[in-house]
Amino acid sequence: MTPSSPYGPPRPPGPSGRSANRAGDGRPALLRMRRRRRRSVLLGVLLLAVAAAVTVTRGGEPPAEAPAVTHGRMGHGGGGAHPAPSSYPSVGAGRFTAADGETAVHGEDGPLRRYRVAVERGAGQDADAFAATVDEVLADPRSWIASGELRVQRVADAGAADFTIYLATPVTSEQMCAEGGLTTERYTSCRLPGQVIINLARWQEAVPDYGAPLETYRKYVINHEVGHEFGEEHEACPGPGEPAPVMQQQTYGLEGCVANAWPYLDGRRYAGDIVP
Repeated sequence: MTPSSPYGPPRPPGPSGRSANRAGDGRPALLRMRRRRRRSVLLGVLLLAVAAAVTVTRGGEPPAEAPAVTHGRMGHGGGGAHPAPSSYPSVGAGRFTAADGETAVHGEDGPLRRYRVAVERGAGQDADAFAATVDEVLADPRSWIASGELRVQRVADAGAADFTIYLATPVTSEQMCAEGGLTTERYTSCRLPGQVIINLARWQEAVPDYGAPLETYRKYVINHEVGHEFGEEHEACPGPGEPAPVMQQQTYGLEGCVANAWPYLDGRRYAGDIVP
């Protein structure tokens, strides 16, 4: 197939054997040349416009291999397209400041478990303020002292403490938990013998879809990890709509249960089946 000319079909030759656009005094030929040039220019502009449009369209498409932007929450339900900036550092100094002073003894009877509270330097958190929250939770009549077989007291001296409750940045908490063979992916808190390690990220953000205020999650995570220190094991959700046992891994999801921060409800130990 013969390609068509952008200037239209060729004209037949004139009587002299030359092209008809050369006949006469040249002015009609000149007009025709100008018309052809205008058509040529217009066609060229049109082609350039089409090419530019195609380029812009292609340029607006993200490359297939472009990685998604994440903020350390991949795989844990935080995958929004535009996550809010974190209000806490991901790593601190790796050294801790202990809260001053001590509390009264709380609980009716049983062995006394003394604890110490420490906050990582560079975490942007006040050790005494964190300790006050911990003290309030562990002294609450819905907490572990409700059994009547356990007493608690915060002390400042490391030598007098049975265990320490740490508030650590995600990187530091991961390193501390890994020393005991636990994998937290900088996301969860953990407990090792004598060490309750609270992840600063969870302390500041809780978890997606928790369905309760941040203060509730904070009370839960203290009671959960301290519960491990007291010998408690993981428990399952009893059923949809029921309160989640405090020893349920609520950080990973409620499984149909409702958020709950306390091991004792209505004066009785509230628990689910032990998770093997």
